[in-house]
Amino acid sequence: MHLFPINISLHNKQCLVIGGGQVALRKVENLLVYETSITVVSPQAEDEIKRLAQQGSITWHQRNFKEEDLLNAFLVFVATDDNSMNQYINQLCNREGILVNAVDDPPNCDFYVPSVIRRGSLVVTVSTEGKSPLYAKKLRRDLGKTITEAQGRFVDLLGEQREFIKARIADIDTRQEIFKALVDLDVLDLLAAGEEEKARERMRECISFWLD
Repeated sequence: MHLFPINISLHNKQCLVIGGGQVALRKVENLLVYETSITVVSPQAEDEIKRLAQQGSITWHQRNFKEEDLLNAFLVFVATDDNSMNQYINQLCNREGILVNAVDDPPNCDFYVPSVIRRGSLVVTVSTEGKSPLYAKKLRRDLGKTITEAQGRFVDLLGEQREFIKARIADIDTRQEIFKALVDLDVLDLLAAGEEEKARERMRECISFWLD
């Protein structure tokens, strides 16, 4: 069975992390980037989890998991080494229609978290569908050497121009022609050299062909 890859918005969603050790901390730190509401449930927690809770970045309930903790949860991450607990929470989440990830316990996962390369809005993920997370990380490191910050900045500029074009050109086919022309522009060397204004000028010149 293969997994369906998806990029999903966690903005203002509720994410629950069960466990307070190093694995739970890594999940929390990953989630903090995505402007989501994070709740940790665990009798004990790493100092950094405590600090994040004290400053209001997350909520920490210093106790064992309760079924009521699933209320309004959008995603659940189980970061314990208790297989029976993983299975119990997986069953509860399945009943409630909540997606759950039990770390290093594939049978009790609805989804796996891929290795991520991020360059601004350019995101490349590598997944082995839970079969070898370490190999996914190795591939991420290898790919990270070729996917540059300039490519990420190019994506950001393409996004800006996309909105500009959509506001001025109604015909969808024409829009697609322009989008394709912009994607094919050779401006990465300019961006890598810090010549962003020159890159913008090249893009404006390309667009002007359809606007004149």
